Amino acid sequence: MTARSANHRDPRRTRDAILAAAQDEFATKGLSGARVDAIATRARANKRMIYHYFGSKEGLYLAALERVYEGLRGTERTLDLDHLEPEDAIARLVEFNFDYSRRHPELISLINNENLHRARHLRRSEKIRELHSPLVTLIRDILKRGVAKGVFRAGIDPVHLYITIAAVGYFYLSNNWTLSAIFGRDLGADAACRRRKQHNVDIIHNAIAYRPPVFARRGLRARQARR
Repeated sequence: MTARSANHRDPRRTRDAILAAAQDEFATKGLSGARVDAIATRARANKRMIYHYFGSKEGLYLAALERVYEGLRGTERTLDLDHLEPEDAIARLVEFNFDYSRRHPELISLINNENLHRARHLRRSEKIRELHSPLVTLIRDILKRGVAKGVFRAGIDPVHLYITIAAVGYFYLSNNWTLSAIFGRDLGADAACRRRKQHNVDIIHNAIAYRPPVFARRGLRARQARR
């Protein structure tokens, strides 16, 4: 039995193969440059099956977007962060976000592409919003535990914290080639990425750490003096 006929007899396998092929095609060529024929060939699937499962090229693109977010959030859930000490949990989340994005450049490419479309397709997805809701709750709980323990300051918005965690990893990786050229360093090397990952952890920990009032007042006076 050929792979094509095996896929034809297994709808779930066919759908998964199409999505995997679509993810690569859209990540490489974007929505406008991707070709349904190329996706069908790569997936060893009948082109008609793509329209049967996804309705249109844009429907397939949205499903591919959902798939990469599902992969990220699904792997994130295995970290068991609620059983770690608050500082360790935040460090683990920062490290994971960086490592996952580095291992999955298609995630960065698809996010970049969707931003070019101003999230026109992503806004239609209830699934992606539902995937992120438990993450926000988890971070909020970690922050509460950290405040109760006296290691995190109060009043931190979990959404803004996650955006910052994602940003310090995303920018470094999405702009790695240009940054390496500008600064004359191989910022994609393993050693450079390890240093950057630790830098990210330090930055986030410093941003959310509790500071006794005397130090907070000193910092405020210093900022006011510079104005």
